[in-house]
Amino acid sequence: MDTTTADPLVGRLLDGRYRIESRIARGGMATVYLALDVRLDRTVALKVMHRSLAEDPSFVRRFIGEAKSVARLSHPNVVHVFDQGTDNDVVYLSMEYVPGKTLRDILRERGRLPAREALEIMIPVLAALGAAHQAGMVHRDVKPENVLMTDDGRVKVVDFGLARAIEATNQTRTGVMIGTIGYMAPEQVTTGAADVRSDVYAAGIMLFELVTGQQPYDGATPMSVAYRHVHDTVPAPSSLVPDVPPLIDTLVAQATAREPDQRPADATAMLVAAVDAHRMLPRLTTPPAPHAQTQVFNASGATSMPQPAPAHTMIQPRTEVPPSRRRAGFKPNWFLVVLAGVMVVAVGLTGWYFAQPEMVTVPDLVGKNLALAKSSAAAAGFKVQEADGVNSEKMAAGLVLSTEPAATTEVEKGTTITLVPSLGPKRVIVPNTEGMTGDQARAKIADAGLTVGVVKRLANQEVERDKVIRTSPQVGEKVREGAKIDIYVSAGLVMPDVNSMPKDEAAQYLGGLGFQVQVNEVDDDAEPCTVIAQTPKAKSEVDKGAPVMVTVARCQTDFWDWLNGDRDDEARDDQQFALVPAVIGKEVKDAKAELEALGFKVAVRRLGNRGVVQFQRPLPNSERPQGSTVVLWQ
Repeated sequence: MDTTTADPLVGRLLDGRYRIESRIARGGMATVYLALDVRLDRTVALKVMHRSLAEDPSFVRRFIGEAKSVARLSHPNVVHVFDQGTDNDVVYLSMEYVPGKTLRDILRERGRLPAREALEIMIPVLAALGAAHQAGMVHRDVKPENVLMTDDGRVKVVDFGLARAIEATNQTRTGVMIGTIGYMAPEQVTTGAADVRSDVYAAGIMLFELVTGQQPYDGATPMSVAYRHVHDTVPAPSSLVPDVPPLIDTLVAQATAREPDQRPADATAMLVAAVDAHRMLPRLTTPPAPHAQTQVFNASGATSMPQPAPAHTMIQPRTEVPPSRRRAGFKPNWFLVVLAGVMVVAVGLTGWYFAQPEMVTVPDLVGKNLALAKSSAAAAGFKVQEADGVNSEKMAAGLVLSTEPAATTEVEKGTTITLVPSLGPKRVIVPNTEGMTGDQARAKIADAGLTVGVVKRLANQEVERDKVIRTSPQVGEKVREGAKIDIYVSAGLVMPDVNSMPKDEAAQYLGGLGFQVQVNEVDDDAEPCTVIAQTPKAKSEVDKGAPVMVTVARCQTDFWDWLNGDRDDEARDDQQFALVPAVIGKEVKDAKAELEALGFKVAVRRLGNRGVVQFQRPLPNSERPQGSTVVLWQ
């Protein structure tokens, strides 16, 4: 039965973007599918987590974080992560599709590999791990299954960060070890802790397996294998396969030391040792064909360069003419003359050939750690100089931004490569514009390489009107060059609305704000002793200490006459009154509910302090007809 057709995900469109075409592989934690990204019209590999993991919220949170970290890891020997997402019960990772086989497949087909070929696989693996270590990441599950060999011979490492995400799941809280037992460092077995040196240990075990065709330990149970990792010393590969060179024995011994401090500090350090070992291993004794390509490695990976086939010069022995054959006079032997001419030309061409400079290809160093790029270029025979750094929004500080000459350029061996380091994104400090006018603040922000966003006016009696209160982002923050900075300018005092407020409360409140208050009483039909007009008008911008005129209805009018007007005594007797309670200091919503329960209507006006009643009209304990309006100021 075709397992692909039985898979319910095949044919499904995930997240409205990824159409799953077929199933590629199934592992213990995830299933890998071939899918089409319909939005970008490209083929991708989709790694779908098994349901037991997808249902664990802690795994999903950690998985999303790790996916973001891996997506930032750009290296030619790392399988690129494009996207991460969820679709109902499906948690997936969208990755670069790498057609080819795993290193495990190759080991099954071929068995053990020659030492040089094993190193030529390990060197790009270590370069990928080294880039991850430089970025602060640990793989935690280095093994042949996670190394992909493309159809054109490239090496790619996959599944960075997945083991770390699984550490957050409920499945690991019962003592389950995360990783593959045959490649686990002793500290992973005993404490569960893993760092870059744990990856180095696993890489050493993988090198052992490549040159011997088997892992160093086997046992009846996984725990017996784990026990040997903790208590035994990994044997020399040559003890199983005698023709393994001593250089490989040394490299394996260093990488698989039981104590982490005795191993190479990280994958980059092991990479340098692997490159040195590759250089010192003897080459094949069979002479190469003319114009054969020889693979030469440096600490950043592999570079192909043409190595000339050895030139052979034939030496023709001197021939003496027997005396019996000598004749009188000179008779040149034209065969010898022609042969001598050919030899002269051959010798000349040979000398010219070896006098030509050796040409090499500039390696791709962009995006690599500056120190590692320098050592890689020097190891490849180039002279190196460092240019002044340049800011970049796309390249982190300390990485190579560009080279001169550019990558893949053919140059003479010994040519100087200029490395331009990235200074990372340029950040500008928001200048201090507090107390400036709006125009002054605009000019200072522009001088700093920033852009003025919106300008907002805020009531503020502490800062002089038309002067800057603050900015957003705030002064001293580091922002991207050209970022927008919003300016908040003082509107000074905003004239509060005291209409309908009792005269004494209005005068007291305005005086407390620093205004010079003048009260003018007039005859009016409004409630006696309440404000009926104000100058300046409510919500006007005014300076502290400005004069304010409030006009109030005359206070001497008899309140009951005002309340009842010309109505007769019988109508007044029918009117129902209620006592207005004191609600000053209460929450506005509570005061409003209390007044409405007594039959009053409520109007709320804002003075500045939101949420709490500051003043009320009518005053507390006043009698008012039910249905009349009580005004609250907050």
